Amino acid sequence: MQHPPRTDTGRTPTDIRLHRRSAVLEIAFDDGSRFELPAEYLRVYSPSAEVRGHGPGQAVLVTGKEDVGLTDVQPVGNYALRLVFDDGHDSGLYSFDLLYELGTGQSRYWQDYLDALAHAGHARRTNPNKE
Repeated sequence: MQHPPRTDTGRTPTDIRLHRRSAVLEIAFDDGSRFELPAEYLRVYSPSAEVRGHGPGQAVLVTGKEDVGLTDVQPVGNYALRLVFDDGHDSGLYSFDLLYELGTGQSRYWQDYLDALAHAGHARRTNPNKE
């Protein structure tokens, strides 16, 4: 599974909304784009060392996060958000550039994740309340 590259988009969020019930982070940027990023998607693409590893080729395939929720969104300076998930994960800083990349590449990255699950022999449970 390929993680999004570290890019410098220069984009700044203009609106950030946490929808706890649907477990979605809605984020709008200064170029007019708006993305709805599900908690599961954000969790499996966490920029933390726990998920990405400490070097090339050390990324971990995160499974079993179909029901994960977001409990808090905390700004970090003028460049990132700390997302707090209800499974206790809170160590990744999601730069605005990463969030923009996850938004623009959402269908590609999600398919890459599904393919990685299939390749590893994992079946993703569907959650009818969030699909």
